[in-house]
Amino acid sequence: MDLLAEEINRHNKLYHTDDNPEISDSEYDNLICELQKLENEFPLLANPNSPTQKVGNAPQKGFNTIEHTVPMLSLGNAFSEKNVADFIDRICKFLTLSEMPEIVAEPKIDGLSCSLTYKQGVLIQALTRGDGKKGEDITINVKTIKNIPHKLKGENIPYIVDVRGEVYIANLDFENLNNEQAKNGLKVFANPRNAAAGSLRQLDSTITAKRPLKFFAYAIGECSSEFKYHTDELKNIKNWGFVDIPYTKTFTKLNDMISWYEKVTNERQNWGFAIDGIVYKVNDISLQKRLGFIAKSPRWAIAHKFPAQQVTTILEKIDIQVGRTGVITPVARLKPVNVGGVMVSNATLHNEDYIKDRDIREGDTVFIERAGEVIPKVQSSVIAKRPKNSTKYIFPTTCPACGSNLVRSEGEAAYRCINHLNCAAQIEARLTHFVSKKCFDIDGMGEKQVKAFLKKGFIKNIVDIFRLKNKSNELKTLDGYGEKSIDKLLISIESSKNISLPRFIGSLGIHMVGEQVAILLAEKYSNLVTLQQVINENPQEIANIDGIGHKIMSNLEQFFIEPHNQQMIKELIAEGVNIAEYKPNKIESIFTGKTVVLTGTLQKMSRAEAKARIQELGGKVSSSVSAKTDFIIAGEAAGSKLKKAESLGVTILDEKIFLQKIIR
Repeated sequence: MDLLAEEINRHNKLYHTDDNPEISDSEYDNLICELQKLENEFPLLANPNSPTQKVGNAPQKGFNTIEHTVPMLSLGNAFSEKNVADFIDRICKFLTLSEMPEIVAEPKIDGLSCSLTYKQGVLIQALTRGDGKKGEDITINVKTIKNIPHKLKGENIPYIVDVRGEVYIANLDFENLNNEQAKNGLKVFANPRNAAAGSLRQLDSTITAKRPLKFFAYAIGECSSEFKYHTDELKNIKNWGFVDIPYTKTFTKLNDMISWYEKVTNERQNWGFAIDGIVYKVNDISLQKRLGFIAKSPRWAIAHKFPAQQVTTILEKIDIQVGRTGVITPVARLKPVNVGGVMVSNATLHNEDYIKDRDIREGDTVFIERAGEVIPKVQSSVIAKRPKNSTKYIFPTTCPACGSNLVRSEGEAAYRCINHLNCAAQIEARLTHFVSKKCFDIDGMGEKQVKAFLKKGFIKNIVDIFRLKNKSNELKTLDGYGEKSIDKLLISIESSKNISLPRFIGSLGIHMVGEQVAILLAEKYSNLVTLQQVINENPQEIANIDGIGHKIMSNLEQFFIEPHNQQMIKELIAEGVNIAEYKPNKIESIFTGKTVVLTGTLQKMSRAEAKARIQELGGKVSSSVSAKTDFIIAGEAAGSKLKKAESLGVTILDEKIFLQKIIR
């Protein structure tokens, strides 16, 4: 028990004081849970100074420490629906209530807790949580954060008020910061919380000022005024000029709380900032006072944590994959680890610069992140755990599949194998892409079947797929291929021959020519013959299409003038592939010919569905707001895009109006 407590204290210091963690938050929580279990089982052996009874850690050296007028305690954790039900049950029993009191549910921001003291509306002091009793004086640094008011505005401003909240870094800002840090040979942060803490706790405030820090306010500590409900506090905080935590809701039923938690679990990766759970608080402040506190946390609040999205594991090997366009991608082969309920054994390393700048090596203990359905990635290495015999990773200079020299074009991050016609890895990747759902959609033919058919020599290129009908006897020699499965495959191949022009263009695997570009080309030229003619005679015309440009034009030109590709298209048509002439949707709507941007979270449909509906109605969906934007669809917690749209005078539609506009 003592050894475990000592290890937890070490990690506490690394996390809270040094901003240099060696394990993920979820792994730390597991250690705390293990120690609590032991202390409950052997209470006489429990140490009164156990880390389970502490808040945070000792303040960092170099900062003045000041006592909080109202302690900044941490929260107890819930990891299951039962834990939350037990929390509600404890409240009801303590207060002798027959039913659950109103609960406020707030996203738990993954940042650094901070307390801001205002006197007569003027910011006079800012402290970190520290050990809960005393915090570090970071007033000068906090004043560099743009969305923290130096003077409160509005009405009902108390003579003295302590506004509490979380300093954080948005996801995109975090990625950009880490990339800059890596390029300059500086510390790469493990996660947004680590980056926010490291940025705020700088002895040189000019460094803090350069970091993209933001602040969400979530509570009031000391205050010369009184409020009846926590929601009243939040309302006043917002009126005083703070940004309050979005997606905050109130509930009177446990089932509704749990449903909300599950919804947020699935949608949080789209919010733009990191959260690691939902905080449940009793809304009635008089009930909060009656409930009081235990040890290091309040009885009236608890944090319902999400499944882990970041863990540490061993990077056993770095492999190199070759994509259908010859792009070389390094992949981390990991010691399998559970991340958010999914066993992860592979993660992306992006490119040579990513590995080199972060000095990621085989054998390293690394932080792995997985958000939603996004491919897991290696965030950074834990240098303190690096093996003594470790050596820097050397990126290959030749293709691992065909041995050809790799080429890195000026201005690009990726290396490529340019042996497009004879590189086995590229052939396999192109064939797998060609038969996929977004392309020819051949049922019963995926990556596994493509590999098997290539290995047996049944196919060598795309055209051979449509000649498999001549190899039905050979197909029977493969495991799992009886007459019924062969017939089903051949029928699927035959039915796939009728294909739309956008899907056909997308199936060719041309670099940077995806679904959206294929639709733009089809809308402009309607059939393949016209498109080929324009590419041969006047390719510059294609570069002038809004949304395409010179790079994509060049890629199209290189593909279509290549004799082998021309012959392949002729042979596909000879095998019966029918590329239907494209007839754009003639439905007229307010979106026809307009550029639309989606921001925030829609409640009634996914962003993918909303994008598809806009395109069906003749609109173009863009990812950024500019003077050319015609409409912005604003869901919940719409952020900087909405503000920019307002400044540019762009027409803004909320979700209700948007849904009315897309009803056919």
